[in-house]
Amino acid sequence: MANFTVDVTETSSSIYHTLIQCDHISHFRNMFPPNLVQACTQQFKTKYGTRKVHTTVMVMVNDTFFNATTANATQEVEVLEFTREEVIPVPGQVNGVNALGLVVFSMCFGLIIGSMKEQGQVLREFFDSLNDAIMRLVAIIMWYAPIGILFLIAGKIVEMDDITQMGGQLGMYTITVIIGLMIHATLILPMLYFVITRQNPFIFIAGLLQALVTALGTSSSSATLPVTFKCLEENNKIDKRVTRFVLPVGATINMDGTALYEALAAIFIAQVNNMEMNFGQIITISITATAASIGAAGIPQAGLVTMVIVLTSVGLPTDDITLIIAVDWFLDRLRTTTNVLGDSIGAGIVEFLSRHELRSKDVEMGNSVVEEKERMKPYKLISQDSDFENDKRLHSESNIVYDKTDLEY
Repeated sequence: MANFTVDVTETSSSIYHTLIQCDHISHFRNMFPPNLVQACTQQFKTKYGTRKVHTTVMVMVNDTFFNATTANATQEVEVLEFTREEVIPVPGQVNGVNALGLVVFSMCFGLIIGSMKEQGQVLREFFDSLNDAIMRLVAIIMWYAPIGILFLIAGKIVEMDDITQMGGQLGMYTITVIIGLMIHATLILPMLYFVITRQNPFIFIAGLLQALVTALGTSSSSATLPVTFKCLEENNKIDKRVTRFVLPVGATINMDGTALYEALAAIFIAQVNNMEMNFGQIITISITATAASIGAAGIPQAGLVTMVIVLTSVGLPTDDITLIIAVDWFLDRLRTTTNVLGDSIGAGIVEFLSRHELRSKDVEMGNSVVEEKERMKPYKLISQDSDFENDKRLHSESNIVYDKTDLEY
């Protein structure tokens, strides 16, 4: 009787390509949400499951028996069964604002309203008033933000079992990530801004301090968007047409801090498992981390979800993600701050490169810089004077002018 052994193996590279393709398909489907109300709370996300595939093989086996005088040949059929697991994409929905789909719809809707001219003026005024009301509400809430940020960070520290032990094991890893983020935030991004705009980048960054502190506390680039709008438009005088387009898109697809963090985390996990990474694998990790960070949800610790794709690309164990969870709450705040800074620098560069087009558009629409400055800002304090006091002040001023004319004559 013959025995057969069938080995079925599945390379990690095929799984990696499948994950990347499904991830890009998810981004494309999110651009066109079927339900706008659902897009405010959920977004399409391809999930990954495993299924067992049972295969039966019929094998013809020839056996020959010899004795002293004759040789007998028999033919038998042997049934071989084996099972393998394969990764399959499963469509689903995850909680989180589908910012990409809302931005695409808003662009199309805004273009239609703009083409309607006078007929669309009512809708323009409605959305302008709605935006001003929301910004005033956010401005009031931000007065209480420092208290909430304090307790958010304090709660994460209390949840740690042994701070000294965790600090000893992950200290060098944390320092490496911090140095990498600092180099990117204090050297690369400011240098890029200076080379393109020829302006002082640190003055620009100084106007973003409130947004950066909010990102550090909330650990969410999406939750920081209203404050980022306020800082760019009021402190740095960036055109609203640029900020309202660049920042929502940047909060969805521009995760430079997350990409840097995921690459370093993958190398750290490889070192923990005593796996030597060659130059090609390091390049693969860098490219995969950049691709996986595009479209990551702007929520706390979203980088841990996309970390699975990065580890799978080079065959690292995904279970070792638990090694970095202990310090991820802290590093997540730093990379979110870097993401917000990158979005803001990008908005400043886009505004500089588009300045001529914006001015020509203002001339075509009949707007002027003086009219824009005289418009009431959404954060401007409302005067508490009554109408009677205003009329009384105007009446007294007119009397003073009248008395002066009498003296001249």
